[in-house]
Amino acid sequence: MNAALIIIAVLVFLVILFLFSAIKVAREYERGIIFRLGRLLPEPKGPGLFLLIPVVDRMVKVDLRTITLTIPPQEVITKDNVPVRVNAVAYFRIVAPKDAIVQIENFMVATSQIAQTTLRSVLGQHVLDELLSEREKINGILQGIIDESTAPWGIKVSIVEVKDVEIPSSMQRAMARQAEAERERRAKIINAEGEFQAAERLKDAAAVIGEQPVALQLRYLQTLLELGSSQATTIVFPVDLIRPFLEKKAGEPN
Repeated sequence: MNAALIIIAVLVFLVILFLFSAIKVAREYERGIIFRLGRLLPEPKGPGLFLLIPVVDRMVKVDLRTITLTIPPQEVITKDNVPVRVNAVAYFRIVAPKDAIVQIENFMVATSQIAQTTLRSVLGQHVLDELLSEREKINGILQGIIDESTAPWGIKVSIVEVKDVEIPSSMQRAMARQAEAERERRAKIINAEGEFQAAERLKDAAAVIGEQPVALQLRYLQTLLELGSSQATTIVFPVDLIRPFLEKKAGEPN
């Protein structure tokens, strides 16, 4: 009787151990890649509950969520021979779990290396001004190249963003001088344009006064009114300034 109880207890223990080894659970964002005696099963398992054959089956879980990959800072020489230090971030996810396990030994390391190489290669084909002002265009080029390279591994790269661009201090000072010179150039152009417009208006005013000399007297009286409203002022107004207009008016036939 005791021997029978021992045998039953051993059998129950073995059944529990078998179930513990055979029952697996995969979360909603996980898939189980099953190798049966070393051969890949056609379909991944999960999500939910499924059974494996102990000793015979081996499972590798794959996370299907979007992965954030930080690309380490890279030393890059731009097309116009400016040394810069650039880092970036890439977002990708696994769309074919079997390929991510079978086609590549370590998809995370491989994707990181491809991203670093592509970053140096692409940025080296652009000048510094493009790198600073055309980020969206460069990000699109990086995303396309990295996505195409990782597609055989079952990986989809959705976004690649250049984060920081570190420029040598000497180049920063040169760019500051260039920007200052550009601002000075624009200021001189605007000032010259203002002088030109003022001269045009003075020419028009002179033409009006030449036709109507009384307009100069009216402007003179207006000036006296403006000055006298704020403080006591003595104004000496030369008659020679208005004499040519008066003589011209006197010489005109009635």
